[in-house]
Amino acid sequence: MAVNVVESKEWYLAGYAAEGVPTTDHLTLRSVPLSLSLDSIPDAYVAVQLLFISVDPYLRTRMSGQEDGLYFPQFSLNQVITAFGVGRVMRSKDEKYSEGDIVLNAFFPVAEYCVVPSSVLIRKIDPEAGIPLPEYLSCLGVPGFAAWVGIEVLGEAKPGSNAFISAAAGGVGMVAGQLAKLKGCRVIGSTGSDAKVRLVKEEFGYDDAFNYNKEVDFDATLSKYFPNGIDIYLENVGGKMLEAVLNHVNPHARIPVCGMISQYNQIWTEREGVRNLLNIVGKEVRMEGFLVGSYLDRFADFTVEMEGYLKQGKISSKIKIYEGIQNFAESLGSLFSSSNFGKVVIEVNKPR
Repeated sequence: MAVNVVESKEWYLAGYAAEGVPTTDHLTLRSVPLSLSLDSIPDAYVAVQLLFISVDPYLRTRMSGQEDGLYFPQFSLNQVITAFGVGRVMRSKDEKYSEGDIVLNAFFPVAEYCVVPSSVLIRKIDPEAGIPLPEYLSCLGVPGFAAWVGIEVLGEAKPGSNAFISAAAGGVGMVAGQLAKLKGCRVIGSTGSDAKVRLVKEEFGYDDAFNYNKEVDFDATLSKYFPNGIDIYLENVGGKMLEAVLNHVNPHARIPVCGMISQYNQIWTEREGVRNLLNIVGKEVRMEGFLVGSYLDRFADFTVEMEGYLKQGKISSKIKIYEGIQNFAESLGSLFSSSNFGKVVIEVNKPR
């Protein structure tokens, strides 16, 4: 018999966190009844059972209560949080979608079940394509797309370029380094532990990497690893590392700015400044911030290319899966731990 009403657990924002990592003081789990009967579903809507939810650093910037930095709209207090996710259609009032379809959406509620407009669904996923579903939130999701835009579109990676990837073992960095290698670049990464240095070299194909926590002088470190200068720097951390990079960029270097995770938990007056921005002028460097939402017209191109790499085994990833929606707050906090690596995903319900 079809289930018509479910108790759905969901996370909502109880209070903004201007500084530090959001905790259960700011994020609250509640249970709400949700009707899945066809009569209660509006036309052009679908009822979805969430399977996997993506946990990404940008979510933190929507919980500060301040309009700065990434300038993403803030989550509303007492309203459910949204995130990239993969789900299964349970009921449909849209002829384009049928029960059992696996779908991708950038704005699923962080919940076990939901009813959403079918217009917000990005695409259907073929579960028989040979690609694990969590990869659609990793290499084929926000991190992979950000890496692709940064390396291929803005970084203009080409054979012989010297590429530097910060946060190299993170969700974006692990993909970015592999893409740069596929384009013929020499790739160096920075990470926060010796274990992650080994990971990016042995599993993601980096030419070399260093543990920034062991380096006392980033300027000297970059002189060692980039004797011929830096052509592409994928910026993920900000602060002192960016300042050091600007002393080693080659003329016409490209610096795609994907994020600055070292500064997400600080108010802007406490963040580290960069003192040598004038180098951008003298070296004619193109430093450009970007949001993946501005490149959605390229998402289909990215998907075709990345699916090909995954099926051919040319790109791999590390995905840490938290089981159960109750672990959302913990998983978000883990993104800012020096022990974190790879992509973080929550398995909400077991795929069939």
